[in-house]
Amino acid sequence: MSAEPASVARLPGLRAKTALNIASKYGTIIVFFLMVAVFAYLRGDVFFTSANLVGVLTDGAIIGIVACGLTVALITGEFDLSIGYIASLAGVVVTGLMTKQGIPIPVAILIVLAICLGIGLINGFIVTVLGVSSFVATLGVGTILVGFNYVYYATQSSKSLSPGFLSISLTRWLGIPVPVYLAAAIGLALWLFINRTVVGMNAQAVGANPEAAHLAGVRVDRVRLYGLVVSALCAGIGGILLSAQVGSGEPTSGDGYLLSGFAAAFLGSVAFRNSEFHIVGTIIGVLTVGVAFNGLAIVGAQTFWQNVVQGGLLICAVGLSTVGRRLAER
Repeated sequence: MSAEPASVARLPGLRAKTALNIASKYGTIIVFFLMVAVFAYLRGDVFFTSANLVGVLTDGAIIGIVACGLTVALITGEFDLSIGYIASLAGVVVTGLMTKQGIPIPVAILIVLAICLGIGLINGFIVTVLGVSSFVATLGVGTILVGFNYVYYATQSSKSLSPGFLSISLTRWLGIPVPVYLAAAIGLALWLFINRTVVGMNAQAVGANPEAAHLAGVRVDRVRLYGLVVSALCAGIGGILLSAQVGSGEPTSGDGYLLSGFAAAFLGSVAFRNSEFHIVGTIIGVLTVGVAFNGLAIVGAQTFWQNVVQGGLLICAVGLSTVGRRLAER
């Protein structure tokens, strides 16, 4: 009896598996170009203008910095749910130090970054020494930060921020705002850190298999600590830039970066790789979210659709990531 019918019967299954494999590796890229095509068709006269494209980069710069820092923690296998609250705290404190205490701009920024470094160390201590899961530890620390944000904000002066601080976000080089260059520089630095340093290689090993990494001589807890510290520092930088952009520091101004950062990182995990977090993928994820928000605004959609689309993209990314992981294990 011929085996041809059995081979033909297996074809739909093979095609489905191939399609799922492609989606799990290139899902974000496909979604990105589909959105570009749709918005170009609907409002190409606005979408493809240089001013709008620069606007997409500008809006994505701060999210990109926060998301890339989060990606380093995710690469080590840890979640950081405090990033949005750290960003809010950084904005509130940096503006308060300048307006209330009269501290010079560079010193105020350094103090805030030192505080964010300390928060990252606290997160790392709770996770690595006390053995609390990063999900619970960073959520708890973030919740505490919310209280500090409101307490410190209540004591702030109503004095306006100096033009020098505001110029951080207003200054343009070759028509592109400074935060975009900062985001590109931080993204490149983190890519080099992850892919070209021993610590970065160890971080990938820990995220892939902590037990094997430990047996290979990697100091697993130290690497996890580094990931959470980098995540906190990048969240702090994002909060500082946000306060310079809006001209004030609000207790909840950076909270939204929690969802945006995770959406970008998980979208990035299904760009070129099967459910693996990486810096280049996160940047693609940031651009995908940015194009979605920008396109919705251009076509006149109400703002609540941004949350709907962002949540939908996150669910799709996690779903594709899970499919990719299962296919890779077979």
